[in-house]
Amino acid sequence: MTDDLQAVIDEFDDFGGVIQYFIDEHQEFLSWLGTTVDDVGDGTMTLSIPYDEKLTNTRPSTATDRRADIHGGVAATLIDTVGGLSLRTELEDPFGASIATINLNVNYLRPATGDLSATAEVVRVGGSVGVSEVTVESTTPDGQTREVATGQGAFRIFRDE
Repeated sequence: MTDDLQAVIDEFDDFGGVIQYFIDEHQEFLSWLGTTVDDVGDGTMTLSIPYDEKLTNTRPSTATDRRADIHGGVAATLIDTVGGLSLRTELEDPFGASIATINLNVNYLRPATGDLSATAEVVRVGGSVGVSEVTVESTTPDGQTREVATGQGAFRIFRDE
């Protein structure tokens, strides 16, 4: 681990704070989406993205009060990101590895019309491959929280030796 990385890790009280720092400072796309770290636990992590019209497919019809749907790629991005990051919670040295997506499966259940929240659960972390399952939820116009997508990712773990 480099001294610069260790200094960043030492600056924060929690793992989630370090992840948020790297999203804000080194992941321009995730930062542009407004991605935030909501929760981190052993084998689990939750990230969220707030509703924004820039993330929608089309503008809502003037005949209805319904918001435009968020593009499915935003949910897929959350599944990919939180799925890979959650594996770090199971590593002895969470920042001593690189993680790359091998395979990603996304099942869309219904349109997302509000803030998105994605929670990953680690299925398994092996020597070189990890798998996680993710559920994405969104708030509906009437204030309910509903599942909008589920997914599973397989990730290659490149451990620093």
